[in-house]
Amino acid sequence: MKTPFITEAEAMKEDFKGRTNYWMCRPEITNAEGLQVCRAVLPAGEGHNFHTHPELEEVIYVLEGEVEQWVGEQKQLLKAGEAAHMLPGVVHATFNLSDKDAVILAILTPGSQVGPFMVDVSGEEPWASIRG
Repeated sequence: MKTPFITEAEAMKEDFKGRTNYWMCRPEITNAEGLQVCRAVLPAGEGHNFHTHPELEEVIYVLEGEVEQWVGEQKQLLKAGEAAHMLPGVVHATFNLSDKDAVILAILTPGSQVGPFMVDVSGEEPWASIRG
């Protein structure tokens, strides 16, 4: 049985566009069957461009700073303590417009999928030009 306690040092680390994502809960590292949790730092001016998770439901919870969060064609500025929810297949994006790091917690379910984890749609319309 895998340990129920995960430190940042024990997290599954993923290098993603110059930053490190810390997967704190996934079937590969915990006994989780239906849950994935990732702590990610978005440096100033950076973000996670428009994409979708075809089979995964997701909540983005802001731990520190603020982000411009897109869900479909709607956007809202989220501050620490605020969240956004995306159903499977819904296009979304998260951008840090500030001059300080933003820290988010991404919570996804289920714990695994058959198809691709993520599909980048940032080069497709309307996503390629929606931020104008």
